[in-house]
Amino acid sequence: MEIQEILSHVDHTLLAPDATWEQIKAIVDDGMAYHTASVCIPASFVQQVAAYAAGRVPICTVIGFPNGYSTSASKFFEAADAVRNGADEVDMVINIGWLKDRRYDDLYAEIRGVREAMDAVSPKKILKVIIETCLLTDEEKIKMCEIVSASGADYIKTSTGFSKGGATFDDIALFAAHVTNGLKIKAAGGISSIADAEKFLALGADRLGTSRIVNLVKAGANV
Repeated sequence: MEIQEILSHVDHTLLAPDATWEQIKAIVDDGMAYHTASVCIPASFVQQVAAYAAGRVPICTVIGFPNGYSTSASKFFEAADAVRNGADEVDMVINIGWLKDRRYDDLYAEIRGVREAMDAVSPKKILKVIIETCLLTDEEKIKMCEIVSASGADYIKTSTGFSKGGATFDDIALFAAHVTNGLKIKAAGGISSIADAEKFLALGADRLGTSRIVNLVKAGANV
């Protein structure tokens, strides 16, 4: 696979809590220079990045991040606020405790609520749903494929990158076997090589959440 094709699937990401504007700006500059799918940055920087990038790269941000246990109302507000500030894409974290408690209707309602909050500000923005696969059983992952597929979200996403593990090849294969309604897949967390990026895409991922791929390309790495 050509390097540019891989880069076109990358959400070039910096979500560190101590990220500075200079570091965020560098991520945005890279995203524009290498034509990544988006730049994924903290919500507090969205408005500043929107003014700086001026539409030259899509802006992704995160809500309910990284633990997912904030109230649904706060997630709805965060999502609407992010879109109002210029976000093109929102990656939300589910309430993992609700999944463990089998509160499936509540999980569905929360995702739908985030979708509706975004649409009320600006329709057709992209919603990705992070389920934190490293904390789940295969049964729970399959159930979330069902819920997210029915929810109106655009993507199901493996991981925040802030828990015990990130994306695995097995999880992407599992997602690919169980998503429906055109739901796409994002692998995130621990994607450390161009070969790994290629394999995730071959298994069915459409997006890759990582900062390493652009850095490897900048350093002259080959597929």
